[in-house]
Amino acid sequence: MENPFEEAIIPLTSLVSGQGISVVPDVYCFPVQFANVCMVGHPLEDGWVLVDAGTPRSAGSILAEAEYRFGKGVPPAAIILTHGHFDHVGAIVELVETWNVPVYAHTEELPYLTGEEDYPPADPSVGGGLVSRISQWFPNHSIDLGDHIHALPNDGIVPGLPDWIWIPTPGHTKGHISLYRPKDRVLIAGDAVTTVKQESAYAVFTQHKELHGPPAYFTTDWQAALESVRRLADMELFALVTGHGLPMYEEDLRTALPALARHFSREIPDHGGFVQ
Repeated sequence: MENPFEEAIIPLTSLVSGQGISVVPDVYCFPVQFANVCMVGHPLEDGWVLVDAGTPRSAGSILAEAEYRFGKGVPPAAIILTHGHFDHVGAIVELVETWNVPVYAHTEELPYLTGEEDYPPADPSVGGGLVSRISQWFPNHSIDLGDHIHALPNDGIVPGLPDWIWIPTPGHTKGHISLYRPKDRVLIAGDAVTTVKQESAYAVFTQHKELHGPPAYFTTDWQAALESVRRLADMELFALVTGHGLPMYEEDLRTALPALARHFSREIPDHGGFVQ
């Protein structure tokens, strides 16, 4: 497979680096450039799953971290994608070629993962901040994963993760999903919410932790995004891992998530191509 992001110019590539965070013992949040991937599974036990696939040119970092955590030559059982934006599938081609594992996403995301349809281009006029302004150069084209890509089961089962369910959290994209484990109330939210103001280069650089909605420059349906945030606010989470920013825990989420849902109008741009 050809990697369509090979020549992508990714600003801010060195803003987030360093060791990952064990959110709970078997959920590991690993930052690559300015996005997170999650490795779900105990290092000393068989079987693990990768959630999302990082930014372009991050395959080497992901492979090295996976080898360090799970051992050499231990591929994941599957890769689960919360959605198909470039900063969540940037290394997917190299990872699939190395590991030869299945990839799963919501049916609504499949056109963007089979080369059939491109995402709408980013809107650099919304959200404020340097990242928003440079988003006009972010790749929006589809990729073609061929026979490796599969639709997630309709019953909410997550392949490779029997204790988890997937839940629809559209808005940022049509087929955006989050992963939830009921027994300990851990949520991997992708970009349904973020714990950093992703539009701001300063916030991304400092990783100042505060809860926000999805990155504005790529969010296409703000009403659906609001409904997704409301759904998450009703879940009484213990831990939240997002596609951008640091993990957040119960003591902060108890007030932050309901507040985000109540005041979500502050997140919605008052102009731009995606505002209904």
